[in-house]
Amino acid sequence: MKTQQHWYHNLWLWSVIYFSLGFVNILFALLGLISFCLPLLFAIFGGNKLFCNRYCDRGQLLRFFGSQLGFSRRHDIPQWMHSNGFRLGFMIFFFAMFGGILYTSWMVYLETASLKEVITLFWCIEFPWSWAATTLVSPAVAQFAFGLYSLMLTSEFIALAAMFYYRPRTWCAFCPMGTLTQSICKRKLPTQR
Repeated sequence: MKTQQHWYHNLWLWSVIYFSLGFVNILFALLGLISFCLPLLFAIFGGNKLFCNRYCDRGQLLRFFGSQLGFSRRHDIPQWMHSNGFRLGFMIFFFAMFGGILYTSWMVYLETASLKEVITLFWCIEFPWSWAATTLVSPAVAQFAFGLYSLMLTSEFIALAAMFYYRPRTWCAFCPMGTLTQSICKRKLPTQR
């Protein structure tokens, strides 16, 4: 039985566009802030996870490749992967890495560190990005763009690996933004009655 195709099912294209543009010019990596802000806005003002369930470009990408194209092996997700402890720990780790990006960018802003034009995958594998056009912005903004692109690319690889082995949207079970928005929604729920 074929499910109905909605316009938001095509939002997976945003992920492809985002990573393609960031590859061409690192400053496009700043568009990744949309992926940080929109889920929070939906949770804060809507009190729901509508963004995660419907409009998340990564979730739609995983649905497209895993369900529609059949690239998922569809193994059951281990219980520990969607346990509260793992989800909370992964969210803290993820935001600690984001804090590291902010700290490094601040050090570049203060000129106590110099701009490092590299993309870092899995927080340890560095790829030089020698073609990056960073002259249009301050070195601190460029440093932030490199860090954000690294974080987004690393999390994309983690999401794809989980999709290939487990169910298509396994990433959604422990997504840091999903965990954060869920806790916001739980806190807002009593006040909406």
